[in-house]
Amino acid sequence: MDVRTLCLGILTFGDATGYEIKKAFEDRLGLLYDASFGSIYPALNKLTEQGLISCREESQDHRPDKKVYSVTQEGQLEFIKHLQRKPKADKYRSDTLATMMFAHLLSPGKVATLLDNYIETCEENIATLSEGCDMKSSLSEKFLCGFGIAVKTASINYIRENRHLIEAESLLADSAAE
Repeated sequence: MDVRTLCLGILTFGDATGYEIKKAFEDRLGLLYDASFGSIYPALNKLTEQGLISCREESQDHRPDKKVYSVTQEGQLEFIKHLQRKPKADKYRSDTLATMMFAHLLSPGKVATLLDNYIETCEENIATLSEGCDMKSSLSEKFLCGFGIAVKTASINYIRENRHLIEAESLLADSAAE
């Protein structure tokens, strides 16, 4: 799904401001998608132009008016239609794992540090997800939370059991350079 479609989906949970939609990307979709305000607001503008969402302004004391977005009936139907399609194949993006593709060019210490940092980040993700899983209101959010924990746990286990493979490649390259 793209940011535009996900914004539409987030609004099916209820009315929201651009800031609240950004928070939903961070809190609900944080392990799946990353979206900046620079991609969210153009998506909201396009959805408004297409009549899939509406926008109203609410006044605030000593602050500019805030825009609150709502999904229209047409937008809800469009989103449901999108959900009926076969999803595209998942793509996994990881700067750390992309760096590991070139481990043969890195020192053994750098490879070990990258792997240790990756494990630490996964452990932090697990802790965050574990804290939030109990507070999730919907069963789908609980499912995704549990899925995230399972994926991060499996990542840690895989790295711990197989890091010798990538570290060996780095050691070989390091000794060949001497």
